[in-house]
Amino acid sequence: MGDRAIVHFDKALRTLFAPAASVRPVPGADLPEASLSASQKAETAALMRVNHCGEICAQALYQGQAVTAREARIREELERAAAEETEHLAWTERRIHELGGRKSLLNPLWYAGSLALGMVAGRLGDRWSLGFLAETEHQVESHLDGHLGRIAAEDARTRAIVEQMKLDEAGHAQTAINLGGRELPAPARAAMRLMGRVMTTLSHRI
Repeated sequence: MGDRAIVHFDKALRTLFAPAASVRPVPGADLPEASLSASQKAETAALMRVNHCGEICAQALYQGQAVTAREARIREELERAAAEETEHLAWTERRIHELGGRKSLLNPLWYAGSLALGMVAGRLGDRWSLGFLAETEHQVESHLDGHLGRIAAEDARTRAIVEQMKLDEAGHAQTAINLGGRELPAPARAAMRLMGRVMTTLSHRI
């Protein structure tokens, strides 16, 4: 148990403080940088900070769910999805830097809360945990779609990252459903949307 605790603590430190790495090429990296105004850069950097924060939460959620998963194949899928989310972490971090922005100061808080939430979801059983994952990804997909409506049309580099993230999140949701994830009750989905609004509002500013 002590070794497992050390591994999870190390993962938390690396997620929060070490630069994330990507196996896949960064979407849009070969596209020219758009000529954006200072206000456009600031707003886009804030949106990408929100997305980076979401990926911090995803890492913690998947970690908490993997720890409590009962079936080995489900644990493996959670770990595979987490690896893909790490790439999103790298992409958003790089884009924030390119736009002259900064990451959220509240990331440690979001990580701790999401880890606890993931463990609670896992304790409810694999099917409910997968349902929670699917609903989370559906909401993230919708959230990213909203960002595409706010990012300047000429900012192809940022749009390429967000569009690929959206495709990946949809894939994660479908995988969770295919593995037997149950649809969450409407009150649970509404509570998740409310929590998401709180996170996005605060991370956009702080």
